[in-house]
Amino acid sequence: MVRNPDLTIILGSPASGKTTLARRLSADLSLPCLCKDDIKEALFDRLGPGDRDWSRLLSEASFAALTRLAHTQLASGSSCILEGNWRESHAAALRSMLAACGARAAQISCRAEPREIVRRFTSRTRHPGHLDAQLAQYELAAAAAQAPAFMSLPGPRFAYDSDAPAAYAPLLTALKSWRL
Repeated sequence: MVRNPDLTIILGSPASGKTTLARRLSADLSLPCLCKDDIKEALFDRLGPGDRDWSRLLSEASFAALTRLAHTQLASGSSCILEGNWRESHAAALRSMLAACGARAAQISCRAEPREIVRRFTSRTRHPGHLDAQLAQYELAAAAAQAPAFMSLPGPRFAYDSDAPAAYAPLLTALKSWRL
């Protein structure tokens, strides 16, 4: 029996631990990991940085590219992990892609305490095109305080607290069980 491919979508607010979790799961599950900021930063390098509107435009282009890359993976029968600050506005394209590939999806929402998110965000160094310095700390704290919403996609949903190291093992076990 051939198993249909599956897609693990990792979402959350900035600095919630999405990329760290995605790369760790990628290694532990032996799956390719496609990260939004990898695409967006390549676009910044090629097209140049700009203002907040430009950054948002490149974000949406990056989500479109991620969806296309995931489609290629899933259509070939290969599972993968997608990471980014996905929103409900992306759900229709993902649903369509999953249906076209006969794939299923699980979502993992990364969370952390708002103070920890602010600490991580302000201490990290990212590509200057992200314009992180322009994001006021109060805006970041407000965004961090909101729990990231799952998209309206069928499939299991998992919440992951990146502040709690012990939370990883049960999440990995649950994903392995789901993938069987």
